[in-house]
Amino acid sequence: MIEAAATAQEPHIGAGDAEPTLAVEELKTHFFTKAGVVKAVDGVSFSIKRGEVLGIVGESGSGKSITGLSIIGLIDPPGRIVSGAIRFKGRDLTKLSEEEIRQLRGDRIAMIFQDPMMALNPVLRIDTQIIEAVRAHHDVDRGTALEMAREALSAVGIPAPERRLKAYPHELSGGMRQRVAIAIAFINKPDLIIADEPTTALDVTIQAQILHVAQELCRNTGTALIWITHDLAVVSAIADRIAVMYAGRIVEQGTAAEVIGSPLHPYTRGLIGSVPSHNARGKRLYQISGMTPSLLHLPPGCAFRNRCDYAGPLCSEAPPVTEPTQGRQLRCFYPLKSEAMS
Repeated sequence: MIEAAATAQEPHIGAGDAEPTLAVEELKTHFFTKAGVVKAVDGVSFSIKRGEVLGIVGESGSGKSITGLSIIGLIDPPGRIVSGAIRFKGRDLTKLSEEEIRQLRGDRIAMIFQDPMMALNPVLRIDTQIIEAVRAHHDVDRGTALEMAREALSAVGIPAPERRLKAYPHELSGGMRQRVAIAIAFINKPDLIIADEPTTALDVTIQAQILHVAQELCRNTGTALIWITHDLAVVSAIADRIAVMYAGRIVEQGTAAEVIGSPLHPYTRGLIGSVPSHNARGKRLYQISGMTPSLLHLPPGCAFRNRCDYAGPLCSEAPPVTEPTQGRQLRCFYPLKSEAMS
């Protein structure tokens, strides 16, 4: 499946627009614990345009989810954004009040969580929850909101939407609940949706259906989509561009074809090599040596150097962000040769 990412993705609505929907600039989100300061997000920068799909990929603990939660303003103490800017359609979200963020959340910016049962109220019917999502931001009567809910469920491929609207979350399958969560995220036609590993718990068939639904909705509505995942096969199938995170920083980003087809960072190459389809039959699966370092005790310099087969003397210093080619960014003193993966 990953090989398919090396081919050009079909362009999304507005993917070539000059003004980004979201521009994250040197974002730092830290957690101040008794054991010390956890730098969960440490200087992350990226942008996403209308109708574009950006995949953020990395191992558990790399800072992917905290980046998404920072954007939508859901960081709880002892965590907080300590510096940087999150510019949404020109407005810096870090400067807005909690009430102003609440007005945007669920309307102009929406989030799809990994477990739909965490987002859906188990004691309320589906119609009640979707209607509330609409009427919280728009002055419409209940009948109009109910019709919008029916159309939203139909748009995400739920059969017999009238019957599903009257169901409770526990009466639906996992895939059906996730479709409901996607319908709620898209119902107000937001400018940006953040999807935090929404297909991890689903089987491969349902996962493919959810990916198709999300892609089609983005193409048809122009909504920008950030897809957070550890699964390279998933991100290669859906993303226009990919950002690879490690230890709170983006170490490589570029188009999906560039990052998957010709990775420059040793960590990116390691992630791709760990996918079973890249390993020869009958041989041990490749794995990146060592463990992800604790964000409380990061090694000096490049955080990946103790696991890297290409580390050299310069890696004792933190690598700066470079741009090997236009639109491609990299944090590495010893980048790999830009050649297609075999």
